[in-house]
Amino acid sequence: MRLLHRASLALLSLACILPLSAQRRGAQPKQDNKYNYMQAIDVLGSSMALLDRYFVDSVDLKQLSRLGLASMLESLDPYTEYYSAEDNDKLRLMTTGEYGGIGSIISQRPDSTIIINSPMEGMPAAKAGLKAGDVILEVDGKDFRRSTSELVSAALKGSPGSKITILVQRPGAPKPQLFSFKREQVQVNPVPYYGIVGKDYGYIALTSFPNTAAEEVKRALLDLKGRKALKGLILDLRGNGGGLIDEAIKIVNFFVPAGQVVVTTRGRALSTRQEMTYRTSAKPLDTELPLVVLIDGSSASASEIVSGALQDMDRAVVMGQKSYGKGLVQTTMQLPYDGTIKLTTAKYYIPSGRCIQRINYRSVREGKGEQVTPDSLTQVFHTRAGREVRDAGGILPDVKVTADSLPTMLFYLTYNNDAFDWITRYTQQHKTIASPLEFRLSAADYADFAQYMIDKKFDYDRQSSKELKRLEDLAKFEGYYERTKAEFERLKTLLVPDLKHDLDYHKAAIERQLTTSILTRYYYDRGARERSVTEDKVVSEGIKLLADGARYRQLLSPPAKK
Repeated sequence: MRLLHRASLALLSLACILPLSAQRRGAQPKQDNKYNYMQAIDVLGSSMALLDRYFVDSVDLKQLSRLGLASMLESLDPYTEYYSAEDNDKLRLMTTGEYGGIGSIISQRPDSTIIINSPMEGMPAAKAGLKAGDVILEVDGKDFRRSTSELVSAALKGSPGSKITILVQRPGAPKPQLFSFKREQVQVNPVPYYGIVGKDYGYIALTSFPNTAAEEVKRALLDLKGRKALKGLILDLRGNGGGLIDEAIKIVNFFVPAGQVVVTTRGRALSTRQEMTYRTSAKPLDTELPLVVLIDGSSASASEIVSGALQDMDRAVVMGQKSYGKGLVQTTMQLPYDGTIKLTTAKYYIPSGRCIQRINYRSVREGKGEQVTPDSLTQVFHTRAGREVRDAGGILPDVKVTADSLPTMLFYLTYNNDAFDWITRYTQQHKTIASPLEFRLSAADYADFAQYMIDKKFDYDRQSSKELKRLEDLAKFEGYYERTKAEFERLKTLLVPDLKHDLDYHKAAIERQLTTSILTRYYYDRGARERSVTEDKVVSEGIKLLADGARYRQLLSPPAKK
């Protein structure tokens, strides 16, 4: 790779002297990929030279090449990406869950102020006393009163053990406060919560698959088994976008014997590693414990390997909604100047032989648009017990459970700065609150929140008004508007935005969200999840299934012979 890089630099230098050298004349060689490659390098080098010499403004060639490479890779699929030396910490965070810093999520306000959004439990920011809502003014003496999340995030990161000073303005405080402490190696735990649910059942939430995923799941499972004689386990993979394939195999191995095929990957024929088979290799933790795996539309990649393999082996009942459908494997490869390319190199196939890739990116590259195979046209495969399963489109759950739909208003409240500020004010007025399972907002608290949002003139997109406008336009197009104009006008008067009505109508859902946000301030993510699990409809259905042994066994049994 370095030899190729030197070659491209040489071409670039030559192009600076002869900028028109890329315009070949005469006979053309046979246009195979090798010729196309050399032509592309020649054209790219000459173009960069021309931009450097003649473009009306000065050009940052490094930034331009990064943008060009990113666009080129993006045209292949969403997963093939380039990471420069400056971006490698992002890749390391994805694969290891580690970075050097203060351990806090930050966010940018519309006025370009940067605030502490959510300090992580046990991490330097929380231990030093920084709180959600603190406005970052300076980092190590450098002014960040008006900045971006990216710039402040870069300033907060650093080598573990290095000293950092942060000047913040706390809401309601008379003057700024200075915090000095040391950065640490921040480890994002992929198991943010586990516990006992329904008295006799274990619950483990797994949010990603870094290189610590299997160890954290193992630790959680052994701890739960040590607390109680479990009658079943719920493994929650909802919202888990995946990660390392090796970690997925280890987690499957916890529940099935050694020597079982979990996944097979297949690349292009010219690859020396075109097909690889991954098997379980260790002694399992428990092959008998009844197991329910929860998935949804955001469960992808390694999550689908775990849920799909356990489904194909008839080892677990998969519950929830159809998963995302990512059946592609990425491999990281080194580039010159400490760059890294994450490249899609293969498709994977789970034990039944199916590949669950949903989107055909070849059709996208060929300009035919996104081709998605409908469920009705997918192929049938079979689990070990003979149950029917399908490919192309994600993992279909054995038991479909749809989570309760949430009002549009809730989405806007989640990211609304005024709602965030009310929660900050609430925590300043309440030094302590009840435990996660016992905490409740009082009627007076909710009334205060509602009035606060009314005073702030909180607004959001109401879908009913949008749909009425679309229907009105359609009626005009089809010629029915004049005869229905009065009805449209009447509906418009009925759908006039009424914030007080909306806050009252959606009170139960808003209260649950406020409760989760408040618990996060006092008990971090762990406490918020401990509470939300008790109110989770899908988890409740999982507990009911585990409690019904006959139904659980029937779902995993071979189909009745016709």
